Amino acid sequence: MRRRQALADNNAASGMLGSEAYSPAEIQDKVERLGVKKARMPFLPAFMLSIIAGGSIGLGGMFFLIVLADPTLGFAIQRVLGGTVFTLGLALVMIGGAELFTGNCLIVMAWWNGQIRSLEVLRNWTVVWLGNLVGALGLVFLLTMSHFADLNNGEAGAAIFKLAIGKVSPDFVTIFFKGVLCNLLVCLGVWLSYAGRSVSDKIAGMVLPVACFVAAGFEHCVANMFFLPMAYVLAATGHVPAGLDVSAITLFNIAHNIFAATLGNIVGGAGFVGAIYWAIYRKGLGGLTPLPIVAASPAGPPPAPAKAARPAIAE
Repeated sequence: MRRRQALADNNAASGMLGSEAYSPAEIQDKVERLGVKKARMPFLPAFMLSIIAGGSIGLGGMFFLIVLADPTLGFAIQRVLGGTVFTLGLALVMIGGAELFTGNCLIVMAWWNGQIRSLEVLRNWTVVWLGNLVGALGLVFLLTMSHFADLNNGEAGAAIFKLAIGKVSPDFVTIFFKGVLCNLLVCLGVWLSYAGRSVSDKIAGMVLPVACFVAAGFEHCVANMFFLPMAYVLAATGHVPAGLDVSAITLFNIAHNIFAATLGNIVGGAGFVGAIYWAIYRKGLGGLTPLPIVAASPAGPPPAPAKAARPAIAE
């Protein structure tokens, strides 16, 4: 009862979005409940769903590269259109129920409530990060074998190299802060997606934040698990356009980028979006009624109710 009243008070204070969308307070409650569920998901389904997510983000990246492969487009049109089509990746993850590392940074909301343990958070992040990597590398293999880089007379391959060189060239601090900004936008896109009640609502909510981070050139660790290995494999197999220096695309520089982007993504998602919304809606910062915490069972989700016994048939 207290929980329902707190949600009602916060809905009134923050402004209801109407019957077509969940309110921010309701989204907060939903994210925390999902955080507990995600943190306690068994290894195999979590890992398999993470592989799907890594491949899904890679497919969004592939779509983005097709736009970059058209050199006749102006800079702004190319980046904004490319960012918009990249939304395919997050849409496949959110609608399909896959596990994405950057989105799972929001499970810290349940951790701050004491509903899940630190080890459960770290376990989830590790399993999902590795699964995302496997999925992204799997797509790299498929696209390499299908000669994707040959599209538009090799312009797709040139776009991959130019994008990768731009990602491995900056220093650690620059990549880190690009990662912060990236996942701030990605998690806001996830947050807005949770506000929707229909598939179209969810996709509409994530389009602009995702398009913004892609257009601005921010660093998404899972997307880079696709872009950078793709460029490395093409370089290793001799698919380098004439006159293009790809010496910067090394395994060390790839690992450097992904590590810095991962740390930045954690800070942007967990430290900014997660922390601020949690402080406002869970702790009552700014005068809103704090949402009461519903304790989660340490043993995981409750068991399914037993089926009722079938009544005996009278003879």
